[in-house]
Amino acid sequence: MSREQAAAIMERQAQACANMDASLYADLLVRAAADVRAGGPCAEIITGYADAPASAAVPLRLLGGVHALVLTRRAPELARFYPSAGGTYRPDNADDCWAAFRAVVAAEHDALRNWLRRPPQTNEVGRANLLLAGLLYAVGELGALPVRLIELGASAGLNLRAERFRVEAADFAWGPADSPVLLPDAWRDGVPGWLRDAAKTHPELAVEERLGCDVTPLVPGDAEGRLALRAYVWPEHTARAARLAGALDLAGRLPARVETVGAADFLAGLEPDPGRLTVVWHSVMRQYVPADEWARATAEIDRLAAASAPFAHLLFEPYPVDGQHRFQLRARIGAAPQRLLAEAHPHGLPAWAA
Repeated sequence: MSREQAAAIMERQAQACANMDASLYADLLVRAAADVRAGGPCAEIITGYADAPASAAVPLRLLGGVHALVLTRRAPELARFYPSAGGTYRPDNADDCWAAFRAVVAAEHDALRNWLRRPPQTNEVGRANLLLAGLLYAVGELGALPVRLIELGASAGLNLRAERFRVEAADFAWGPADSPVLLPDAWRDGVPGWLRDAAKTHPELAVEERLGCDVTPLVPGDAEGRLALRAYVWPEHTARAARLAGALDLAGRLPARVETVGAADFLAGLEPDPGRLTVVWHSVMRQYVPADEWARATAEIDRLAAASAPFAHLLFEPYPVDGQHRFQLRARIGAAPQRLLAEAHPHGLPAWAA
């Protein structure tokens, strides 16, 4: 039963990869699922994890570990199929790619077992497209105040530098023209009027504090942390990798602090600041927080929202809509109800008005 459960989770992840233009991973996971059922190297490598729930993302841990070996030149035969390493993947070489992948899994048992202990962390830079839109909405509602930027589940804290990214869409641009991070084609079917107005009124934002939390933060200046971030970007998504590289470069020049603590305890230590706009934001992290902890975190957000100080809560998270998960940007200004502002691709580009 454990193998069957693990194989079924791999097949579901394969479909998700196929839906997000990652045919290499989709094809590998279909074959990996069959290998698990047959008791092959993929079954051996996930021993002890076969009963893990889908939320543990074991398939992505395995793929990330193999990708790290590719990126560090420890899997040259496989690298020729990985665009992130200069290779090329086509459906007609799926069998050869699988043979090389399976050989790596069999040969690199210890390295991959260590990687399976690591939860996936992408620190997806494209999601800053939505977070920035929410920030401009908040500033448009509350006025130009110095910003105190707080991120929950910040990973390496790359999106804490988001106001230094460049966002571009048809007849729209915001952010430094020389930014190393470009978010192109950011909006589908036109930029919302409220965003155009806020961007025009506030061409720059003064972020005075950048602070985040994560239970297992990565250090962007650390070689191991940088490798983990690169390895969890899917190898066919070279534009995502380029954004990540730019964000890592920016992180080396613009300090931010990420504390090793859970969201609820972190928020409990925050106090309102009457002279600054406190912004608490997060993106696609809520599903990884235990329900009891998130209830405590929500209570702390309510406490901050009720204070007589400028406050905004911005969240880009999946919501069930008509039997599907829709990734939505929502904003709460002070103690007012949440407002749905936009929806987007899970990786943040493109977005569209709600």
